[in-house]
Amino acid sequence: MLIRDGQGERELPAWVPPGTDLDVPNAARMYDYALGGYHNFAIDRDMVKRAETGTPGARRVAHANRAFLGRAVRWLVVSGIRQFLDLGSGIPTLGNVHEVAQKAAPDARVVYVDVDPVAVQHSAMLLAGNPLADVIQADVRRPADVLASRAVADLLDFTKPVAVLMIAVLHFVSDADDPAGIVAQFTNALVPGSFVAISHGTRPPERLEDVRTIRQLYKRTPTPLHLRDRREVAKLVAGLQVVEPGVVPVSDWHPDPDEVADVIRDELLVVLARKAGNPDGSAASRGVSPGTGPEQRRI
Repeated sequence: MLIRDGQGERELPAWVPPGTDLDVPNAARMYDYALGGYHNFAIDRDMVKRAETGTPGARRVAHANRAFLGRAVRWLVVSGIRQFLDLGSGIPTLGNVHEVAQKAAPDARVVYVDVDPVAVQHSAMLLAGNPLADVIQADVRRPADVLASRAVADLLDFTKPVAVLMIAVLHFVSDADDPAGIVAQFTNALVPGSFVAISHGTRPPERLEDVRTIRQLYKRTPTPLHLRDRREVAKLVAGLQVVEPGVVPVSDWHPDPDEVADVIRDELLVVLARKAGNPDGSAASRGVSPGTGPEQRRI
């Protein structure tokens, strides 16, 4: 497809859906560039470079977030989870949920959800031929639409435990849109033994100038940032059993030894929480049960 913009006439790649605005930066494409992907435009790359200049280490946060996603998925598979709903999944790069989960458990099922058409179109291309994974375009702020979608109905069995992944998505949801209520709507649809995993941008008191810089940059995108502190992130999983070590900086959640050299202390908080009870009502849980798995605590 040929387009004409400020850079003159040029041919767009096949993965760019019609109507995509090339002059507005997009959080999913920015994240893709920060991770080393190529499904992004000059405006997205410029924004990431500005973020890195204003707050050195911004790309390291993206990589630390991706590493947490991999660790959390592997932890969940070991805990017996075979179904994943990845909200705000973004543009596929290395280490996607279905790749990590199906490597450990070939029967794992994954539904990706994103509002960005570039992310959805490229995900569909990647997943072609994989009968246990699919993608839908939907807004995380409308849980009923997500849960009622054909892909979710076809692939996920909500009479069994499901892991809902909200990785780096809720900090794009305003207080007015009630992020805790969104989490609750999804968890209400889950059986006991299911899990919710969250990573969320925060605002370190000692780095308020960096926070202001990042927030100003994201105001140029359709998804401005809404950073939250540890107490506010904990409220998102109120009533669930929080897996130890609790709400912690991203690099402190069950770190791999080879990640220690690239520790991110304060830019991103993460938490994994379990819906209490046993999925089948018996004494044994398919997920993590007291005394047999990682320590949990209720908040």
